Amino acid sequence: MKVLVINGSPHLNGCTDRGLREVEETLKASGVEVERINVGNKDIRGCIGCNFCREHGRCVFNDLVNETAPKFAEADGLLVGSPVYYAGANGQLLAFLDRLFYSTSGVFDKTMKVGAAVVSSRRAGSTSAFDEINKYFTICSMPIVSSTYWNEVHGFTAADVEDDLEGLQTMRNLGKNMAFLLKGIEMAKKESGLPVQEHDKFTSFHTEG
Repeated sequence: MKVLVINGSPHLNGCTDRGLREVEETLKASGVEVERINVGNKDIRGCIGCNFCREHGRCVFNDLVNETAPKFAEADGLLVGSPVYYAGANGQLLAFLDRLFYSTSGVFDKTMKVGAAVVSSRRAGSTSAFDEINKYFTICSMPIVSSTYWNEVHGFTAADVEDDLEGLQTMRNLGKNMAFLLKGIEMAKKESGLPVQEHDKFTSFHTEG
């Protein structure tokens, strides 16, 4: 089993990284392979709604999004971390996730891939950023991993996070829960396969002027 880890912070050794590392080490101890991709320090533009991906199976902008797509397809879980900016996730990360999820929607099935979000903040705004990331999972039939508190760490520097003992504990519990859910889903897939999703209904309202 493998989890793809997305770090949305521009600071590769900052607070977000410290929280993610605690989850990663717990996953590894549970026999889960992890691969890290850093997004926050990359030049990522947003989706322009051109639908190039609908015909070609990849985004029109050939950058880190297209490089990540096959790794996401092969992964059993996705762990996304972000710093909190104005009570929201990093804009580059959101642009990356918009394009990654949209451009692959017709390429591979995300059903029962496990999703988890980790956020870091100095003080507040973390729960809204946490909710923002989780929405990518809920629209794709991806089970969300919870922990013993909201999946967040606090601090201004990575050294500060070392003092957030409850935050690091939450990260370890998140890693344990994610590994458990991954293994449980794998067992269920072998026994009965993935649940069949319905896609034949599409609500589109038309108003005549």
